Amino acid sequence: MAGHHARSGGTRYIFASPGLASHRWRPLSPNVSHHRSATVSYLALANAVLVTHIAVVAFVVLGLPAIVVGNWRKKAWANGLWWRSAHLLAIAVVVLQAWLGQYCGLTVLESRLRHQAGQAGYEGGFIAHWLQQLLYFEGPLWAFALAYTVFGAFVAWAW
Repeated sequence: MAGHHARSGGTRYIFASPGLASHRWRPLSPNVSHHRSATVSYLALANAVLVTHIAVVAFVVLGLPAIVVGNWRKKAWANGLWWRSAHLLAIAVVVLQAWLGQYCGLTVLESRLRHQAGQAGYEGGFIAHWLQQLLYFEGPLWAFALAYTVFGAFVAWAW
């Protein structure tokens, strides 16, 4: 999973992603030095990407029951073109990335920013740690692709 780290014999590793379709573990150089303000800036950006990612996931996951309940309660916003289009597009991107075997661009961006901040993966503050535990799961890629596809089918059905 992108962003996780491991230690082996004192060497720290980061899950690196030079491209969306190519992922590997690579050692962090022990002599990497970062200016303190740059490190804090990269860390702040990484945390902002994480919060954005959580918001996107919440929109995709909670958007479907919101649409169903909104329709049941005859709420006009539930069928608003902007809401429905944004929701359908969001899940379509997730499904497409999963079937192409690609990690989400937000995951890759966050991992790179954390690396730039001198962190191996998701070591960080309390809030960042627990938000990451909520968002990232271990499992085979095909299982995620299938789950996203089924969820996407429900979104299309609710359209």
